[in-house]
Amino acid sequence: MQVHSLEIDYFEGLNHTLICIHTSLPDYKLAYLLNEKLGVRLERSKDAILKKEGVITSEYSVYNYENSGQFIKWFLVTNKHKSKLNTPISVGLFEKANESLNKISYLVPEKRQSDYFIKIEGDYSDTSIFDTIQKIKDISQVVTCYTADISSLKSKEFLIL
Repeated sequence: MQVHSLEIDYFEGLNHTLICIHTSLPDYKLAYLLNEKLGVRLERSKDAILKKEGVITSEYSVYNYENSGQFIKWFLVTNKHKSKLNTPISVGLFEKANESLNKISYLVPEKRQSDYFIKIEGDYSDTSIFDTIQKIKDISQVVTCYTADISSLKSKEFLIL
């Protein structure tokens, strides 16, 4: 029997913009500064993105805002998760000790240099995107930000929110 499968690209028909942000700010502080600069109301979502890699489950926080008047949804998503991994090592013949390793996991490994993503869904004009990027760059703790093409990412399924 022949098996048929359909490949559905979620990002194909919808208007999406992905902005990459480089900063060392914690997520709550960045969300606060973005709310202040952009006039949005990003709130932390109760649902986080969970990604399992071997024995480690990484949790990436999500902040969202919906402008129902303009039919635009904003999402602020962390790209990095820092965790400690305790592995037993042999010290002697009968002794074992734990060695702790720091591990950084990435939601979108192709964009390792990005600390956060802003995904904007809806009809958001190119000039508005340019203005948004300029306002984000005005935040003193932000190193840089730029747009990225979602369709070129291999791990884009994690950005379906």
